[in-house]
Amino acid sequence: VWSHRNVLRVLIRRDLAVKYQQSLLGYLWSLLEPLGMGAIYWFVFGVLYSRDTTRHLGPAANSYPLFLAAGIFAWMWANSAINETAKALTSQARLITTMKMPRELFPVGRVGGRFAEYLAGFPVLILLAVVFGEFGSKLTWLALPLAVLLQAVLLIGVGLLLSSLNVLLRDIERIMRLVTRLLFYASPVIYPLALVQDSSMPGWVKTLYQANPLVGIFQLHHAVWYPDEFPDAGMLTASVVGSLLLLIGGWWVFRRLEPAFLKEL
Repeated sequence: VWSHRNVLRVLIRRDLAVKYQQSLLGYLWSLLEPLGMGAIYWFVFGVLYSRDTTRHLGPAANSYPLFLAAGIFAWMWANSAINETAKALTSQARLITTMKMPRELFPVGRVGGRFAEYLAGFPVLILLAVVFGEFGSKLTWLALPLAVLLQAVLLIGVGLLLSSLNVLLRDIERIMRLVTRLLFYASPVIYPLALVQDSSMPGWVKTLYQANPLVGIFQLHHAVWYPDEFPDAGMLTASVVGSLLLLIGGWWVFRRLEPAFLKEL
């Protein structure tokens, strides 16, 4: 894949160009959707239920829009990448079967394209941090590259797994739409982790919740601005180990199924 990085760059640029062609606002759509979601959740949880929300936010109580935006921009990268990598092979069957290149490039390219959209939204986070005066600390800013690296590893692994399975079982693409909706509410994207930790749920449910690799990753995204949100050793280990296992498992399944899905395509 590394030896074909120029091809990967072309694939990412092509996907972005195709996605926003004949669009009046172009790349601004990658900002409007997460900002629109953030505005809705801010109205519900930051206005209508502000008393309950503020009680668990801690240092983020006075800057909930920044907290929301940090989680939602990271989530949009994950959500779009998961849904688009599932059909990365089926939507490009002719190109895959006529050109000699590593087929892993196609799901990896979709993850890279959605990361470019995440980067496009980062200036919005900077602006919100200026407005609310939340800049974390020099140490917690190191959480950002770690969060991006872990999320990229996880999404590439998931993308390799889903893209290969979806060729042979087209229901995967539809199932993942439901799964991503469940993951959105089962991860601390729009609410603080303290809300789960302070709840009356059984201990084993909380442990299972925190074993989700996305929990530690989203906590890292929030920790850039709020040092108190930095994940503990257990969550961080779960995110690192879970992401690596998904990458290795996804690559292994992709390689094993490659002859079968090439024949199907």
